[in-house]
Amino acid sequence: MNATTTKGIIARPSHHSVEETVERVKNILQSKGITLFALIDHSGEAKRVGMKMPPTRLLLFGNPKAGTPLMLAAPSSAIDLPLKLLIWEDADGKVWVSYNDPEYLQERHGFPSALLQNIAVVETLAAEATKE
Repeated sequence: MNATTTKGIIARPSHHSVEETVERVKNILQSKGITLFALIDHSGEAKRVGMKMPPTRLLLFGNPKAGTPLMLAAPSSAIDLPLKLLIWEDADGKVWVSYNDPEYLQERHGFPSALLQNIAVVETLAAEATKE
């Protein structure tokens, strides 16, 4: 199954559980020297308040050397940075990795297309984390 794009969000199916996919992303980030700023466990927080939600984790990550030029060129891009990967399980038990399409972010904020390479790593990370 291929990735799909809806409203600037790319969703790529994962061949692993949410937890395994999160660990794969964390390992890839570490190996590439990319900082993991936060890991938000949405489903864990839902459980904490007595609600049930399928496994859902949000990872915020980046590299100031890549992100700062974007924010200097288009200050509004700071609302979408650092980069994010949403790893979640749908109602059928299928695991997905979703992220903002870099081209959508470029269009949304109007930074020069030459800076797309600074955030293209999100696509590589998603591909590596979801493969068999």
